[in-house]
Amino acid sequence: MAATLKKIVENKIVKHNIKYTVIGISVGICISLLISMVSKNGISIRQTFFNILFSVFISLAISNIFSFFQKHSNKFTRNFWQLILLYYACNLIGMFVGIELCYFIISLFYDISYEPFNHVQDYKSISVIVFIVGTIMLLYHLQQRNAENALKAKEADLIRSNQLKTQAELQALQSKINPHFLYNALNAITSLIHEDPDKAEDMTIKLSKLFRYSINSQQQNYCTLNEEIDILNTYLAIERVRFGNRINFNIEIDESIAFIDFPRFLLQPLVENALKHGLKDTFEHGLLEVKIAPKNNKLEILVMDNGVPFPDELVAGYGLQSTFDKLALLYPNLHDIELINQPLKQIRISIPLSV
Repeated sequence: MAATLKKIVENKIVKHNIKYTVIGISVGICISLLISMVSKNGISIRQTFFNILFSVFISLAISNIFSFFQKHSNKFTRNFWQLILLYYACNLIGMFVGIELCYFIISLFYDISYEPFNHVQDYKSISVIVFIVGTIMLLYHLQQRNAENALKAKEADLIRSNQLKTQAELQALQSKINPHFLYNALNAITSLIHEDPDKAEDMTIKLSKLFRYSINSQQQNYCTLNEEIDILNTYLAIERVRFGNRINFNIEIDESIAFIDFPRFLLQPLVENALKHGLKDTFEHGLLEVKIAPKNNKLEILVMDNGVPFPDELVAGYGLQSTFDKLALLYPNLHDIELINQPLKQIRISIPLSV
């Protein structure tokens, strides 16, 4: 019973009518107090009751009629002065409806006959009160609306500012990730220039392709998974020149997700981290695998290698830290990342699946 009552009270229409019932009672009491102060004979309880009754029904009639017209006449109320005109028209209509309802109800409980639309004197006197009270309420609502609009504008500015900050941080991360392996790649090219000029040329072309791709995509945080794999393959083609047959690279993705949106340059720093730390001292039979597949409505990303295990107390280098930062910016509280040593060394990442 209590839950049902609470649900009724919290209903938007019910709350609206409760609010204007309270306003009507307040106006009725104020009018009665004013009459008692200026009248020599004071005011009776019956007159006070009638004042409150009239105020409540007129307030409810005006508020509901105005809400109805405002809801069903959006084109008419787009202009400020049209809205003001509608407001005062609803005040006038609501006053007539409220007065007639009150006289009808009074006729049911008192020995007074009901004569529809025959209360000219009441129309004249009450219209003044309705105009004054209505104008006060209009000014209050306009002030409240201006305050709400100002607050929304500040909130929008704050959201925009946070978005720009996030975008700047992501671009800063990307600009740092791209040249991270440049030093090693250039050293490898230098060593190949005299030994194998064709390989050095091929490596230079791939390096150029990788940087051209990243520079042209500075403003984009996502790409398709296929594009991300292409970036990774270009990077691995450069590293194969350095590592030769010491390490085997294997990339597996589920073809059903080949064109989903994927964080740009997420894989390259993870693979680079595995090569730099896990497999740096591997001279043969090294293995580095990347597997990406949907799992439980999420996207699971695995970067595995058979190199040196993660230390118990890991101090994240730039490659891992940039990944942590990027995921936190793109998927706040919506991602998981694990560093696992057993039964197979791997970094496991889970992010929302965007199809």
